[in-house]
Amino acid sequence: MTEPVSLDQHDVPPERGVFANRTLNLRTVPVVGYDMDYTLIHYHEAEWEGAVFEHARDALIERGLPVADLVFDPDEFTVGLVFDLERGNVLKATRFGYVVRARHGRELLTFDQMRDDYRGTIVELSSDRFVFMNTLFELSRASLFSQLVAEYDQRPLRGIRSYADVYRVVDEALSVAHLGGQLKAAIVADKERFVVPDPDMVPTLQEQRLAGKKLALITNSDWAYTREMMPWCFDRFMPEGDTWRSLFDLVIVSANKPRFFTGRDPIYRVVDEDESLLLPHYGPLEPGHVYFGGNARLVEETFDLEGGQALYVGDHLFGDVHVTKDELRWRTALIARELEREVSDAVAFADDQASLESLMVEKTAVDRRQAQLRLARRTQRGAAVQEALQKATAEATALDERIAPLARAAGELGNPTWGPLMRAGNDKSLFARQVERYADVYTSRVSNFRPETPYAYLRAARGSLPHD
Repeated sequence: MTEPVSLDQHDVPPERGVFANRTLNLRTVPVVGYDMDYTLIHYHEAEWEGAVFEHARDALIERGLPVADLVFDPDEFTVGLVFDLERGNVLKATRFGYVVRARHGRELLTFDQMRDDYRGTIVELSSDRFVFMNTLFELSRASLFSQLVAEYDQRPLRGIRSYADVYRVVDEALSVAHLGGQLKAAIVADKERFVVPDPDMVPTLQEQRLAGKKLALITNSDWAYTREMMPWCFDRFMPEGDTWRSLFDLVIVSANKPRFFTGRDPIYRVVDEDESLLLPHYGPLEPGHVYFGGNARLVEETFDLEGGQALYVGDHLFGDVHVTKDELRWRTALIARELEREVSDAVAFADDQASLESLMVEKTAVDRRQAQLRLARRTQRGAAVQEALQKATAEATALDERIAPLARAAGELGNPTWGPLMRAGNDKSLFARQVERYADVYTSRVSNFRPETPYAYLRAARGSLPHD
């Protein structure tokens, strides 16, 4: 039996909320699919990405690149940024693609530099020039890329003739780090260092099953890694004699997402779980077995799903959410752990935010009065008009001095360099635009669904418009 959970939503801190872009009735969802890494299993970002950075740096050293002194700072970047392969910059953009912050190498660009570089540029994610940072796995990539750009600016580097080449060699080094086996072996050998256990995860999934939902684990990780990590993270919270396997009707490893959702790859059954031996499988998938590869259509056939019924939960904005929504019209939930810090910061800043908004209302009125007086000065030319304009200008200056520190603090919520994940200045960020377009709901961790219950009706907030 699971422990009783309070249904009083006032007991749920704001940073643990589930936020809906589109209304989602969980009662009508018969199947829930889950990603594993950074979704069901959360990692210490600094440790995981630091280890990735070190392995990738070693691969770059083997290529003869002068990167031995490069270091990883986990707070240097955040998700939702964009690589500009033409100029070698890391960018933050608004939902409309306008650049509001940029970094080249180790230095932030000034406002004048950004204006000169991006005056006529719109960040289009469909362009080969720009690459989006979809997930926390990108933190080590951004760190390596920016530091290697700085090295390339100082002197020629072997095999690199452009900033796009810098990105390519970093990508190849990261592939070695992720696929070479040494990184995952290090994580398996020291799980305590890398993993953040969540005791609420097991009861969350148990209650979903109790409500009649079928659960599927669909991960790109291989079986050797999955069979080590899932027991360590889950079995300690399971009833005595039970294991994590009883939580899932279906386990699919090496899924090769996003192709899993778009292709028709064959599926194999893992017939010797100790040796990971595979046999081709045909027909419906059978509960209790582990499968390798395959495609989402097999999941739909196995559970007799019609389009739009399944919910898939993952942390990768493109590979888990975008493609699933676009190709299958499944319901989607994005896990963005970094939301917790951002929402907590926003709650703590609430009083200052109210003061900032009040001051901006005053500033708007003063700006309008200034504009009217400037026009009146052209037509009336009286001393009274000039005096009134000077007074309004003084008021505006005084307001600017009060607004500036508050605006600066608001722009540093979540991350002191890049600011809030979901905002770019006064606008939504490009990341927020992708989230609202492809994720039906988003939250910081899977266990946040527990107080909502599997019967929740998650309603989208009324959209705000400038004239509201």
